[in-house]
Amino acid sequence: MRLIIGSRGSALALWQSNHVADVLRASAPGLDVSIEVVSTRGDRIQDRPLPEVGGKGLFTAELESGLRSGDIDLAVHSLKDLPTEDPDGIVLGAVPRRADPRDALVIRADHLAAFGERLREDPGGAVSGGQFAALPEGAVLGTSSVRRRAQALRARPDLVLKDVRGNVDTRLRKLDEGRYDALILACAGLDRLGWSERVAARLGAPWLGAAAQGALGIQARAGDYETLVALQALEHKPTRLEVEAERAVLAALQGGCSVPLAAQATVDGARVTLTGRVLAADGSEEATSTRRGEATREGAGRLGRQVARELVDRGAARILGR
Repeated sequence: MRLIIGSRGSALALWQSNHVADVLRASAPGLDVSIEVVSTRGDRIQDRPLPEVGGKGLFTAELESGLRSGDIDLAVHSLKDLPTEDPDGIVLGAVPRRADPRDALVIRADHLAAFGERLREDPGGAVSGGQFAALPEGAVLGTSSVRRRAQALRARPDLVLKDVRGNVDTRLRKLDEGRYDALILACAGLDRLGWSERVAARLGAPWLGAAAQGALGIQARAGDYETLVALQALEHKPTRLEVEAERAVLAALQGGCSVPLAAQATVDGARVTLTGRVLAADGSEEATSTRRGEATREGAGRLGRQVARELVDRGAARILGR
């Protein structure tokens, strides 16, 4: 059996695709797995913030076209980049074990030691465990995510927020050149690329990551049963339940990359705990909801819808201007 994986060309995307290929080869000796790089519109447009360019299809449309045409058999994505509804003829064939779902505060390399000392002196001085308290007043924070911008301003209204685009290595280079004092990046991407030492702080509650952050989503053709069977070697049920709960919040609130919406679920035995958070773009208001439900596919979806309804009851629609 031969499988062709379609992948974006960034270092992180290629790491993810090679990881999937390695697991597939180990699960079925003799399986021929290769990787084909596909350029997406989101990769080509680097001069504008993502919300101005378009929706989640920015990083997926070309890969999905390759699946439909048969040029590739699988497409490996960061699951947070995928729309909540499967496109026609394509299914989410597997969700592997999740990496760290949190965001990371990343400091300029030449400031990291001083930041660590300030954090040790005042570990509980601000929201998110004190991490933002250690940034100097008026620090320039780089992110193109409206969710991250809103949460950062909620913690520190004095911060100066500037857009940053590019792959992880490009963003780190811009940081170390002095264009920013700090960045917010996904822990999972830094860990996967071997840059864990650049993490100054892993941001915990009340800060939340994006729905499905840290998880991979592997797409396949709906009728390609041989491939779908092979993908079961990658499936991780607890991760699938977590991301289905989180994505159900996203779907119910019609959230996308232009909406300051965060969600994080954890599976503990037979129960799932899910927290959703909606913020005003300037961080001035928020609505939060935490609920528990059954650790089943039906239970996860139901839980996500319940959290979404409670967020609306607590002002999410007004906060989002709906």
